[in-house]
Formats: sequence, structure tokens, C-alpha cells
Amino acid sequence: MKKSFLTIVTLVAITVSSFAQKQVSSKTHLKFFSTTPAEDIEANNYKAVSTLDTSTGDLVFSVPMQSFEFEKALMQEHFNSKKFLNTKANPKAKLKAKIVNLSNVKFNTDGSYTANVEGDLTINGITQPIKEKVTFKIVGGKVNLTSKFNLTLADYEVAFKKGKPSTNIAKTVEVTVEANF
Repeated sequence: MKKSFLTIVTLVAITVSSFAQKQVSSKTHLKFFSTTPAEDIEANNYKAVSTLDTSTGDLVFSVPMQSFEFEKALMQEHFNSKKFLNTKANPKAKLKAKIVNLSNVKFNTDGSYTANVEGDLTINGITQPIKEKVTFKIVGGKVNLTSKFNLTLADYEVAFKKGKPSTNIAKTVEVTVEANF
């Protein structure tokens, strides 16, 4: 009886420990910003989902592309169209990455840590390797992730071939990410 009780307690402890290492973001915000002489374009997405495994450094983001919100309805229409991102055919962007300097991030100690993340980013059905810096802020056991980087749209075969929209969006856009786990 005593042996069975100890086995159950051990299993519960292992289960609780493994759940604590894999965290799901309760709030993820992505923003992209494009600037050209014609206009600035900004879009925000609050519907992305992300997971972080603090024991392995695995990081995954899933971004529903039709959830980007624009200032003008016409911008959103162009963004989702077959001539640009074709979000009906490619409804999600996905990042599967890993923190390569995981030992530098102390997830159990309050502080700010810079991490190097490497992985694959898929947008518009095109997957490219990506290496970016990420900042983790740990406060009271809560993990906040932020990052800002540039994406070249041609790398993901995203571009208007001709017409006014082709001159209104930059060839490289700034992407800002914030996730709270």
C-alpha cells in the first residue's frame, strides 16, 4: 500500500513538472509595418497561438493570416487576395523554432534574457530558415517574449506583380512579436 502511494505521488509530480515546462501563450500580438513614399501600412493580429517548452527551447507560433486587422478595408482585401497572400489557400503562417542558447535563459529567475532562435518560418506556403534574437522577460514565473525583425516578402513569394498596390507596400516589412505565456 505504501509503495503504491509513493508511485502515485511520483507520477503526479512528474506530470505536473512536464506541464509546467510547456507553456501556451494567453496573449500573442503580431504587427507588421510597411513604409513607402506612397503610404504606411500597419496590420495587427491578436489571434495567433504560441507554445514554449522551457525544458527543450522549442517554440511554435501559428498565425491565422485572415486575422490581421488593417486601418483600411481595401488594405485587408489586397492582403488576403490571390494576387498577394492568397490567405484562403494558405490560411496560416507557422514558425517552428528552437532557442539555441537555452542555458542563457533562466526561466525560473526574474530578469531579462536575450536568446537566439533558429527554425523554419512558413508564409504563403513557402518555408525559409530564420534566425532572430528574442528577449524573454521573466517576472514572478510569467514569461513575456518580444522580438522585432525584418522580412523580405520576395523570400515568401509575396508581391504584387503590377498595379498601384505594388508601389504601396515595401519589399521588406518590419514584424513585431509579443507573447505572454
